[in-house]
Amino acid sequence: MPDTSHGSPAGLAISAPHRELLDQVLDKWSLQVLNELCERPCRFNDLRRAIPAVTQKSLTATLRRLERNGIIERVLLSSRPVAVEYRITSLGKTLRHPVDVLLEWATAHMPDIEKARLRFDGSFGD
Repeated sequence: MPDTSHGSPAGLAISAPHRELLDQVLDKWSLQVLNELCERPCRFNDLRRAIPAVTQKSLTATLRRLERNGIIERVLLSSRPVAVEYRITSLGKTLRHPVDVLLEWATAHMPDIEKARLRFDGSFGD
């Protein structure tokens, strides 16, 4: 089996549960939902308005994944009519710094990444 811990702190391996979690909390919709919920609690339709490209089905699935992982919580505001609000949990708040670090890395290296993409795409052209 290949060594997956190369370069990682304290020899941490990237296991299947790690990959699953990272896939679930770092996908494009999750990042946008987390960005909104870090600012304030939101109801479902508030999130739909804030992230217009997301479909109702994708937003529902994203919220369920984040809730399942303990990153957000669903809070019942009233029972008639049913009103629900989504809030980031204390565990979810701990994601802010690592995500910001990844975004800073992407911003700093985007010119090099774009050049590499153009080189790669050009090697498959014509």
